[in-house]
Amino acid sequence: MNKIMTVCGWENLENIGFCQPHEHLMISHGVSAKLHPALCIDDIEKSTAEVFTFKEHGGKTIIDAQPGGCNRMESALYEISKNTGVNIIASTGFHKLIFYPKEHWIHTISLEELEDFYTHELTFGMYSDINLKLHKNFVPYKAGIIKAALDTKGLTPIYKKCFMAAAKASIRCNVPMMIHIEQGSDPVTLLDTLLSWGVPSHRLLFCHMDREVLPLSYYTSVLDKGISLEFDTIGRFKYHSDEDEAALVMKLITAGYEDQLLFSLDTTRDRHRSYNKDGIGLSYLFTDFLPLIRKYGIRDEQIYKITHTNLMRVFN
Repeated sequence: MNKIMTVCGWENLENIGFCQPHEHLMISHGVSAKLHPALCIDDIEKSTAEVFTFKEHGGKTIIDAQPGGCNRMESALYEISKNTGVNIIASTGFHKLIFYPKEHWIHTISLEELEDFYTHELTFGMYSDINLKLHKNFVPYKAGIIKAALDTKGLTPIYKKCFMAAAKASIRCNVPMMIHIEQGSDPVTLLDTLLSWGVPSHRLLFCHMDREVLPLSYYTSVLDKGISLEFDTIGRFKYHSDEDEAALVMKLITAGYEDQLLFSLDTTRDRHRSYNKDGIGLSYLFTDFLPLIRKYGIRDEQIYKITHTNLMRVFN
């Protein structure tokens, strides 16, 4: 596949440019915001300004990681993309179940219906206003990737249903799965399960495994099976320093995994500078982190792979 679906339609992979593959641009108020106020990002003017700054620094594409039915704002993503000229790839799929109300349809929908839901969002258009009840109203803007989330509970029956439906839709529609890996969860068992269901390894993108700097074997145990890792604990100092992040990246590049790494910021309301003057901003990779990793000996051609071309491998 040499094209990728954005909210504004098909785009050639070679036009994706500098991409941050796990951000949050717009999230309406819901259960997630009640748990963490930073998980409400609902001012389209501020989010548009943030994306413009990203573009001014050289950014071309953003993958928004908020799935349908979990306070995604699909029409706002389209408006931001149209007004900034930045490619935005929206997500179907599911998040951690803690972010859904008890009466949410995700708890009762069948596996087959859930697969059809994901497939519809990828091929016909994203459903709108479905944060509590699922109905047939949808917008013409399509999702381009499947978001999923592994919690510490592992593959309980409901999580297994959600993951199996996502895997079936991924295979059916030839799109990648971007997977939230919670600290303390078991990514290896999940990976083996997804591979046993037939998902191609190169279409799997595991996120957040850099929230702890662990022995190299933690990362190579999944990288050796052909997936990619998206590192986004950059500028997130409650976890560790950027220097620790840079050292980890350097170790993995030295070990031969430069074709399987991607960078992003996993931005929230507090981390967007347009919402919080003390936030790092969506352009932090350009202004702070990329200059830092150059000091660690990571070459420009390696940075180019991580920020430009490695995403093409995930979507091919």
